Amino acid sequence: MKPSAQLADAMNEHMKNEFYSSYLYLAMAAWSESAGFEGAGQWMRRQAAEEHGHGMKFYDFLLDRGATVVLKSIPQPPADFGTLRAMYEQGLRHEEMVSQSINRLYALALQDHDFAAAQFLDWFVKEQVEEEKTMQTIVDRLTLAGGDGPALLQLDRELASAKQDAGEAEGGAA
Repeated sequence: MKPSAQLADAMNEHMKNEFYSSYLYLAMAAWSESAGFEGAGQWMRRQAAEEHGHGMKFYDFLLDRGATVVLKSIPQPPADFGTLRAMYEQGLRHEEMVSQSINRLYALALQDHDFAAAQFLDWFVKEQVEEEKTMQTIVDRLTLAGGDGPALLQLDRELASAKQDAGEAEGGAA
């Protein structure tokens, strides 16, 4: 059974947002690396790949359900983020926006009695809890570090070796 036209359109819009997330995190990686934060750059590159994988999950779901995939224009992300903390704060706000979008999709799927779509979205609901928690933890640690150079460099080293989150490992999207 195809998803309703309204749900398919909303999923195509969300797919665009997932691909924008990938672009945003790639821009954050470039800024981090050019600012000397190689670890944050590596972390953001991994996030960019993960978000691309999320977009592809929507792509595949829409195709599998017989809906039309519409690849919408992706806005250009910013290139300058000011500080490492400001960059991660923007990342946190972005993940909160993604969570709201997933919640709207879930509500629409339930309204349509499209339980296959709701089940598909379950993974994303759980994933967003982890995404927000991870970003908030990094923001909190950057706040504690303040402008202390050695503390920022230590955190940057930790970001370089940070493992992928559990949701990415379980979902197989990279």
